[in-house]
Amino acid sequence: MSATWRRWVLVGVLGLVGCRTTGTAVRETQAEPSRQEVQFEPVTVTADLELSSLNDEELFAGGTSAFAANDFAKAARYFGRLADFHPTSSHRNEALYNAGLAHERLEQWEDAAMRFSELADAQKGTGDTLDAAFRLAETHYHLERFEDAAKVLKVIAEREDLPVGKRLEAQVQQGVCELESGQPEKAEATLQKAITTYEGLADKDEVEDYFPAQAHFFRGEIYRLYYDAVKLDPAKGSDALANDLNYKAELLLSAQGHYLRAIRVGNGHWATAAGSQIGALYENLYEHLVNSPAPAELDAEEAQVYREELRKKVRVLLTKSINIYERTLEAAERIGSQNTFVARTRESLEKMKRLLLADTDSAPAPAPVKAEPHS
Repeated sequence: MSATWRRWVLVGVLGLVGCRTTGTAVRETQAEPSRQEVQFEPVTVTADLELSSLNDEELFAGGTSAFAANDFAKAARYFGRLADFHPTSSHRNEALYNAGLAHERLEQWEDAAMRFSELADAQKGTGDTLDAAFRLAETHYHLERFEDAAKVLKVIAEREDLPVGKRLEAQVQQGVCELESGQPEKAEATLQKAITTYEGLADKDEVEDYFPAQAHFFRGEIYRLYYDAVKLDPAKGSDALANDLNYKAELLLSAQGHYLRAIRVGNGHWATAAGSQIGALYENLYEHLVNSPAPAELDAEEAQVYREELRKKVRVLLTKSINIYERTLEAAERIGSQNTFVARTRESLEKMKRLLLADTDSAPAPAPVKAEPHS
């Protein structure tokens, strides 16, 4: 029995062994009394005496009712008790799965993983045993066991007996886990395979649009990470700075291309997320340019020209960011999408508008045009 299992079921064995009674020496010549050892039978103590009298049908009904009422702690108790103490019950597999779901709702990922792992069958499972394998991978993800999650999902993705939708779902999630584990090149290859499979389908309705959109989005995330890794350092000189800035801009455009493909798939969640990320990229580049000092090799006049040119680029970035944020919010409102990306986009849009207004107010007034003398 594992430590996780014990932590949930709390089954212990108490044995009072070696309890001794010894005499006291009254005289030097008195013999020492013999030692006696008293032993008791081990006692099994269950953690949930309240449920001990319920049979499997009563436990299943109680767990189902609690889950429906969103009382996930109670549901986990009832389903867990059934799974642990009624191994031959016809409800046991459902109880294991539902106990895992209840722990998920409570974000008790270790306990959820323990329940799903007993039921999951990534290699041959169908129904609840296959769904439990997906859930097990998700709990690994939340526990930051990304490589373990990717292994489970890879097994599912390679099963020819499954519908293409299930295989594609597993492959996309596998790519996400590979990215989280610090393997962007491997992740990109996995995500591209999923995209190629989707694009090759004669009937794309076979697959939920959520997963191909997610694949494009996370390819965008890969290039966003590459973009973040390029540092703009004026101390390296103007030529090196220009090269780094051009490379950073290329990576931004690559990331933007993948995000736009995610939007074109048409899934509301990932379309909103992708639009938000595109706007954030332009906002980030704006921050880099504004806060970056002029290269040290420039004299005062050259530095002034540098700043004027930079100002023009900054205004372009601000305008692009605002346009993208506005279009993202319009799309979110049209499809009724409400998620963390929508809230973040609204905040960023207001910030960009304030910055653009401040930039306009602080712009130098144009030089007066001198009147030409009349001949």
